[in-house]
Amino acid sequence: MSRAFLFVLDSFGIGGAPDAKAFGDEGSNTFGHIYEACAAGRGDRTGLRSGPLGLPNLQALGLLHAANLASGFALPPGIAVPSALWGAAEEVSNGKDTPSGHWEIAGVPVTFNWGYFPQQIPAFPDHLIADAMRLASIPGGIGNKHASGTDIIDEYGEEHIRTGKPIFYTSTDSVIQIAAHEDHFGLERLYELCAIVRKLVDPLNIGRVIARPFVGETRETFRRTGNRRDYSVPPPEPTLLDRLTAAGRTVIAIGKIGDIYAHKGVGQVRKANGNMALLDETLIAMDEARDGDLVFTNFVDFDMLYGHRRDVPGYAAALEAFDRRLPELMARLVPEDLMILTADHGCDPTYKGTDHTRERVPVLCYGPGLPHASFGIRPTFADIGETIATHLGIEPGLHGKSFLKGTGAPSPDA
Repeated sequence: MSRAFLFVLDSFGIGGAPDAKAFGDEGSNTFGHIYEACAAGRGDRTGLRSGPLGLPNLQALGLLHAANLASGFALPPGIAVPSALWGAAEEVSNGKDTPSGHWEIAGVPVTFNWGYFPQQIPAFPDHLIADAMRLASIPGGIGNKHASGTDIIDEYGEEHIRTGKPIFYTSTDSVIQIAAHEDHFGLERLYELCAIVRKLVDPLNIGRVIARPFVGETRETFRRTGNRRDYSVPPPEPTLLDRLTAAGRTVIAIGKIGDIYAHKGVGQVRKANGNMALLDETLIAMDEARDGDLVFTNFVDFDMLYGHRRDVPGYAAALEAFDRRLPELMARLVPEDLMILTADHGCDPTYKGTDHTRERVPVLCYGPGLPHASFGIRPTFADIGETIATHLGIEPGLHGKSFLKGTGAPSPDA
């Protein structure tokens, strides 16, 4: 049986991107700075975690060695040789956002420039909100600026409930986000509004419109729910997912994967709220996956709950929780299976601002019979998708190069 399992630890960069300065992210290093903070006691939080960062299972798969390769991370004395095929990859896409990273992972780098909204108030063109009001029959919009998703709900949530006006905001990504109360405004009504806005921003080349539902009655009780939905533009050419589907394989998309690819090339969509629920759903999918299938999961909490909120202890605790359960994923692998752990960008919780950071990412590959070796630093995330294509026996795409031979051994240039 030859199956593939691709798991994206959203925002888990390892520093060292050669073009970080061009993105304003020089010196950013999500893993390295979390590791250093925990070693210095800055990753402690009462009742959550304390002490040095403990990731024994990721370490055994080569995480520390990949970080050393990518950004000069100092390896601890006596560290064991990784029991996996490991390395790092750097991004060539023009953005450091979620679609850019994921599309490139699936073999399609973003070579065009996204549209962005300016760092000013109001952030959106007057006609955009006016057209949304008219087409969606809403009384108006509030917010209309760059903001953190939780902060803006705290700021405008009560006004939203009182007036019925949804909250519009953005970030340095190519995105417009709309927050609304699940009960007072209505979840389906929010989805309909986002679908309308998706069409309105197409001429502006905006990558995503994101529905951000929340519940609660006061600032103290507001919380976002797991009913987020992303309305993405489709990738500009067929991705690994499309190619697998065309070859008769099933792509099982878990979490926000289906949304990221505008549901192109996706056979099954399975939603869950939170990393541990996503992992539970992934285990079920692994048991059900057939020969030639791909299970593709995005573990969003690292980015959404901790990276953007610059929460070092929270990020560290989430990594440790994932690491503790990693053996459950590994135990589901049978001969000829391939599991790849990687990331789509960085989101250094020690860095300035609250946005993604341009970084290299780890690429940790494991499977029964897979060699224990390094394939170095890959020049594009697209090599990940092409490696899966090679493993599953489909024709190569237009971008990237597999670091496996068809036999599962490293390719000569690895």
